[in-house]
Amino acid sequence: MAKIEILLPAMGEGIIEATITKWLVSVGDVIEEDQSLVEVATDKVDSEIPAPEAGVIEKLLFNEDDIPKVGDTIAILSTSSKDTDQAEEIIKENKPKIESNIDDKSTPYSIASIPSDNKPSELIISKTPEGKFLSPLVKSIAEKEHVSVDELDNINGSGNTGRITKKDIINYLNTRTNSGIDPNLNLQLQKETTVTKTPKPQISNDQIYSGGDYEIIEMDRMRKLIAEHMVHSKQTSPHVTSFIETDVTNIVNWRNKNKDKVLEQENIKLTFTHIFVEATVKALKDFPMINVSVDKDKIIRKKNINIGIAAALPSGNLIVPVIKNADRLNLLGIASSVNDLASRARNNKLKPDEIQGGTFTITNFGSFGNTTGTPIINQPQVAILGVGAIVKKPAVIETPSGDAIAIRHMMILSLAYDHRVVDGALGGMFLKRISDYLQNFDFNRNV
Repeated sequence: MAKIEILLPAMGEGIIEATITKWLVSVGDVIEEDQSLVEVATDKVDSEIPAPEAGVIEKLLFNEDDIPKVGDTIAILSTSSKDTDQAEEIIKENKPKIESNIDDKSTPYSIASIPSDNKPSELIISKTPEGKFLSPLVKSIAEKEHVSVDELDNINGSGNTGRITKKDIINYLNTRTNSGIDPNLNLQLQKETTVTKTPKPQISNDQIYSGGDYEIIEMDRMRKLIAEHMVHSKQTSPHVTSFIETDVTNIVNWRNKNKDKVLEQENIKLTFTHIFVEATVKALKDFPMINVSVDKDKIIRKKNINIGIAAALPSGNLIVPVIKNADRLNLLGIASSVNDLASRARNNKLKPDEIQGGTFTITNFGSFGNTTGTPIINQPQVAILGVGAIVKKPAVIETPSGDAIAIRHMMILSLAYDHRVVDGALGGMFLKRISDYLQNFDFNRNV
């Protein structure tokens, strides 16, 4: 009887674990090759894991909401054909074991993996003495930073049922570091003495729910992650936003002249976004200190230019697929990549790696008719470009016979940047360079 271990695959750069959100199969199910077995979620993207071969599900080693690490065996597949009676035997033999081991409230342990008969069982501590769940990532951080079990019990977990999240332990470490007090001594003092603290002002439920009739809408998982990411960015980077108005009449006229030909010859729908990406890439080459990230007091300059394009989903949420090595693509290559990523983003078909590794982000306010906005930096990047709507308006232009007023296609670009590493001069020059590339666009250029 051949058995195959289904492993949690690598989910992208820097991701070491994932949450099992939904099993799509049960023990004893007969499945086909490439059939989706389970839905998993990281802080970046949701994915499905397919079956490598046809067979029968023999064991499910994790329950929904468990958090296995990359490389963990999450299920066992038997590739020998079995009839219905044998499948039912598998259900009876294995399903109760999973539920009794993992759901047992009386033990501070949970099964990280269920070994085969010839391997000794291994229990991994996954809860504090007071019952707070610890993910592998949180345990790893705690061990590295010498956070005691007593300290973990005193951290208020913001996760489901009080689970301590990565953000919780990092916030705790920042507080512990900034206090300058030995954590164990501090913990002992908390236990031995009663300290009167001035309570922080809080908004009461009466204030929240005042104002007449209302409907309570629970945030979905992606919206919670977006909210957390945005708050983290504002807390991390001191944001400064600069604006510039740009004449894009040449671009509008050139696109109107060429878009039908490009669609007919290349089957590519040419949009203004593609030209904005091209101009931004050129400017990033001119100002490489915008194409960086920050690690404490170190600046990491990125050699590749990977452009993230913020895309609105039908659900109202936001995702940022990334065009890798955009500096190596011509305009049609950029257009093809942007269109493909945007289409698959709307259909939830992006791969985890396709939303990782961005070095600069563009968000298009103009697609919703907005003239400008103040975007939030996509961490760990240090700048983001906001593109406003293109509007016809009177403008002063220079002609051989003097200044004149003409109807031009104008737009406003906004650049939000991290003032820790990007000063006003650098941010302003970079934004002006993008504007120059757009404003001086060659109307006679070939596609």
